[in-house]
Amino acid sequence: MPTIRSLSSSVSAKHREGVLILLSAFTACPGLFYTTPAQDGILSRIRIPGGNMESEQCSLIANIADNYGGGYVDVTNRANLQIREIKTGINIEVLQHLQQLGLGSANPNVDHIRNIMTSPTAGIDSQELIDTRPLVKAWDNYITAHPHLGGLSAKFSVGFDGGGKVSVLNQLNDITFAAVLVDGNIYFRLYLTIGGKGEPARNTGILLKPEECLPVLAALADVYLQNIDSQRQRKPRLREVINNLGIENYLRLAFTSKSLTSQPLVCHSFSQLPAQTDMITVPADSIGIHPQKQVGLFYIGVVLPLGRVESSQMRGLGDLAEKYGSGNIRLTPWQNLLITDIPQPQVVEVEREISNLGLSYSQTNIKSALVACSGKRGCAASVTETKDHALKLAKYLENRITLDYPVNIHFSGCAKSCAQHNQADITLLGVSIESENETLEGYQVYVSDSTLQKFGHQLYEYVNFSELPALIEQMLKTYKIQRLNPKETFRDFTQRDATQLKQTIHHS
Repeated sequence: MPTIRSLSSSVSAKHREGVLILLSAFTACPGLFYTTPAQDGILSRIRIPGGNMESEQCSLIANIADNYGGGYVDVTNRANLQIREIKTGINIEVLQHLQQLGLGSANPNVDHIRNIMTSPTAGIDSQELIDTRPLVKAWDNYITAHPHLGGLSAKFSVGFDGGGKVSVLNQLNDITFAAVLVDGNIYFRLYLTIGGKGEPARNTGILLKPEECLPVLAALADVYLQNIDSQRQRKPRLREVINNLGIENYLRLAFTSKSLTSQPLVCHSFSQLPAQTDMITVPADSIGIHPQKQVGLFYIGVVLPLGRVESSQMRGLGDLAEKYGSGNIRLTPWQNLLITDIPQPQVVEVEREISNLGLSYSQTNIKSALVACSGKRGCAASVTETKDHALKLAKYLENRITLDYPVNIHFSGCAKSCAQHNQADITLLGVSIESENETLEGYQVYVSDSTLQKFGHQLYEYVNFSELPALIEQMLKTYKIQRLNPKETFRDFTQRDATQLKQTIHHS
């Protein structure tokens, strides 16, 4: 399939008049060139490898959101950007401009593949073992240069963790490379998905030198392609192929590839090794003001309510990054963003300007870890208006309780849990009940526990939304009163005794 640039000379007049260019049918996993219909219009996703953006890119995306979409942009849990409510097609020249600025793959054949994940503080984290950004760039370049990789599942996902304090190790990826220090040398531990849907990746016991990661990743992808039916519209997930072949056999096929010139260091047998933990928390160091490893420079983690940023705010953030920093903005898997490379004397001014944009950088802001799917307005599968309800909850709580640490509250309109795949501290799963000729919207209430249950421990089977804010307030206040010490997180508290939390609330 040709690139979008080579297509421009043959684009029909109809396309040039603004009809959206589709290089395939609508798909369930949107890209810049592979769009998806939603309840509120067409949805377009822009891959941002590693979540790294520049100020000029912010301005262009904001313009697209204004001219073609709903005037806002959503940051996803893979540090992508989504433009929603597209009613008319994005002009071919606009798409080309995105490519020229490094947004959107130069090869549309691979544009559907999931975004490459890494820590948003890569290269600036004082505790990291290695800057993973070159690996992200190398894999993205490799995908672009090898169009046969368009045969990968749209959900084929890769993550690189540099061992810093803002970790992405427990984000769900098919393949994870996690930096570790062994005898004074830096290696990457290889994790692969295996088993049932939603299970975290497993440690293979294989250690790779940094320069071995890309060849091994290419070999793992090739084994996948060699063991699927390329004609099937729905490609299997990597874990399905691994389950079918067996993990040892899959690794043997990959590491006997002719493209590999060296063999990895195997530390243990696979059966002895644990999985990643199935948990997600918003790292405290991803919100607020923090020193970088570069002396005298700071980054600021900005809270984006439900991952949404208005186009005017996006332009403003881009201007801030250009004026006070290096023009660099980092999107996070927790649907917030960082402005980096701010000299210490300018930090106070940047704080003021962020507030003037109507945004917060406070770790105690309830919205810092509040997650919601698109809800009924944007998705036919949702039974509740999750985004509206989440914002109403935040408004209710903001003057009633102060948090010491972010508490991850996840609104999901259905059991697919698209906005967040891991257990949240509190999960609110949408359900509806018919009552007296009307449909009532409510939620099942879960809290995190130590099991691999998708949502954790269920506290309540049904809570009408009108009663939900007061209930969440009680839960958070009970946590603050009964926690062992001020440093005990909500997750640690509920994993000690979730049942006691429910009993205490019932007796209050």
